[in-house]
Amino acid sequence: MAITVSIVEDIAPTRELLASILEKTPGFECLSCHADGESAVEELPGLAPDVVLMDINLPGINGVECVRQLKPLLPTTQFMMLTVYEDTNSVFEALASGATGYLMKNTPARQLLAAIREIHAGGSPMAGNIARKVIQTFQAPIAETSIANDETERLSSREKQVLELLAEGQLYKEIAETLQVSVPTVCTHIRRIYEKLHVRSRAQAVARYLKQPGASKRR
Repeated sequence: MAITVSIVEDIAPTRELLASILEKTPGFECLSCHADGESAVEELPGLAPDVVLMDINLPGINGVECVRQLKPLLPTTQFMMLTVYEDTNSVFEALASGATGYLMKNTPARQLLAAIREIHAGGSPMAGNIARKVIQTFQAPIAETSIANDETERLSSREKQVLELLAEGQLYKEIAETLQVSVPTVCTHIRRIYEKLHVRSRAQAVARYLKQPGASKRR
């Protein structure tokens, strides 16, 4: 079954390019396109796409507020933020509002499609440069804090490897290639990591990893 995707983007050429990429790729269906947050908030609840590609800087209701309003109405829909900015505050606001992925608009089509598959499978794809900024923000206060209890001790050695690669900003496909396993196997490991650490997102799992004594030294 095709992954249904809706696009919320105010720039027409960008919107049309994204729609074209989806329509030309087997396994994807471009369900709808929206030029502003207001129309997205009004129309998307009735469409219930699997994934929404959300521009963060929209006229009127911005992308973060759009996700904040839509997520309670679409709990199973995954929201991927697309932006030209690497602003850490925007990343955190988007994740806190219910987004589960964050990519740059200049991401190549192949990587974008891989990220849509990943987010649909339960992952939280994030561009490596953005992931590093998030990690640096976590590391600043953590470096001054002594965490006695290593919360990742309950993880298997393989799960610890996967978590460390997540913290480096690698996508699921990259983790699979690094560990020489399949992407579904990586998804299984990540699902178990989330369960054992009692988290629901990549950002939360990485935060737990960085709270370990010496985590910053291993990186």
